[in-house]
Amino acid sequence: MTINSYLGNPLLKSLNTPQNYSKEEIEEYIKCRDDPIYFIKTYMTIVNVDEGLMKFELWPFQEDLVKTLRDNRFCIVKCPRQSGKSQTSLAFMLHYVLFNEQRNIAILANKGATARELLGRLQFAYEKLPMFIQQGVSEWNKGSIFLENGSRILASSTSSASIRGYSFNLIFLDEFAFVPQNLAEEFFNSVYPTISSGQSSKVIIVSTPNGMNHFYKMWTNAVEGRSDYHAFAVNWWDVPGRDAEWKRQTIANTSEEQFKQEFETEFLGSAGTLVNPAKIAELAVKAPLSRKDNFDVYQQTIENHRYFIAVDVAEGRGQDYSAFSVIDITEMPWTQVAKFRSNTVSPLLLPNIVHQVATAYNDATVLIESNGPGGEVCNILHYDLEYENTINESSVHAKLGIKMTKRVKAVGCSNFKDIVENNKLIINDLETISEISQFIVKGKSWQAEVGSNDDLVMSLVLFSWFSSQDLFKELNNVDLRKNLYDSQMQQIEDDLTPFGFIEDGVENKDKYVEEGGEIWQIYN
Repeated sequence: MTINSYLGNPLLKSLNTPQNYSKEEIEEYIKCRDDPIYFIKTYMTIVNVDEGLMKFELWPFQEDLVKTLRDNRFCIVKCPRQSGKSQTSLAFMLHYVLFNEQRNIAILANKGATARELLGRLQFAYEKLPMFIQQGVSEWNKGSIFLENGSRILASSTSSASIRGYSFNLIFLDEFAFVPQNLAEEFFNSVYPTISSGQSSKVIIVSTPNGMNHFYKMWTNAVEGRSDYHAFAVNWWDVPGRDAEWKRQTIANTSEEQFKQEFETEFLGSAGTLVNPAKIAELAVKAPLSRKDNFDVYQQTIENHRYFIAVDVAEGRGQDYSAFSVIDITEMPWTQVAKFRSNTVSPLLLPNIVHQVATAYNDATVLIESNGPGGEVCNILHYDLEYENTINESSVHAKLGIKMTKRVKAVGCSNFKDIVENNKLIINDLETISEISQFIVKGKSWQAEVGSNDDLVMSLVLFSWFSSQDLFKELNNVDLRKNLYDSQMQQIEDDLTPFGFIEDGVENKDKYVEEGGEIWQIYN
């Protein structure tokens, strides 16, 4: 019989084309519908670099991957390079869209061109299918296809804007680790609620590692059972033809570090990180005891322990984050016991949050970066909320907080590197570790790589800078803190004496003069 073609393409069936099925075709159709692996092996055509056109002969781990995608709503897949991860996922999606009605699929990648290339590979496989398996085509272009059974596939870049207004049954995120951190976070914050609202909608995340970014966070949460995602890992030796000699040659042509990340799928830091990548890989993530309103607690307050809070302030307009870490400084190694991170909280509200947390942690000492809106946060905390345990820059000018200058940042970064690499600070928070892995050299300074944030890191850089100051050392001496208070009270009494004062030769201990003439004072 003659099959009506779509826009003159003899490889595609048009809408409303009558199809008379033979008994064998009906049986074959049912077999393909019920068994995606059989369908892929029998009818999926791919282009092999060495062999050209060929049927997709699934390797054992690829068969396992297809079963995993079929049986789980949320899947995250960590694979080495050139393991056929994308092709296997496309084969599953081809089966999914053919044998299910009214299904919308989004193929998303770091770049729109990459997503369209993936869709092109699916379209190529579709054109090689026999007509009795095909659906009629109503739309067929580089960015989308629409089939007669009501199913649709859209290809675009990974962003919330690209799929806004659509309802999807399956979202495929290819090489998700290479999506900029800010876009990845924005995507899941805005899109995920619409996905999870359904009962059968699926999310497939596939990638080779690329540092400790959002993909790392999601993979870790899946592995440790903190999310609904099913974690599926592929090893380089699972791919036929890859043995010890192949590994040796690959390392010789690339590097040991590159092999570890791209083929052994280790989560390493970005190139040129402040902290040594090997040390970053050793940092152990701890699940928070509680998580509420952007505040994660890893250790409850311990009586008589001393705590320090370093605060990095943003404008709260959905871009950079206001962030702070609570550090237990009672003994070495110091410990990150809590953290706050939000890009929506107003500088007018942040002081109340800091005040509440600082009070809960034994009236923790607070140091705030005073650049920009940070100055306002300092003033509200100290003067309006009357929280006196704050560090101020100068006892003469009573300027609260510390301005982040080039010198302060340089010293802080140097100290931070030493503190982390020599195990002087236990970092428990996943987001903090992720930022550390993307905090890289930029000219003569350090900052987050493009698309990432460094607000938590900068709060720790601020803490690290202050940890080398004489005043910090004095803070850890309980007896001296009492002496400071007694000295301040004695000074007040002396100032109130109507007939002058008696010079006793004792140095005023509430002021500290650093090298360069900087004067520091603590209110307590």
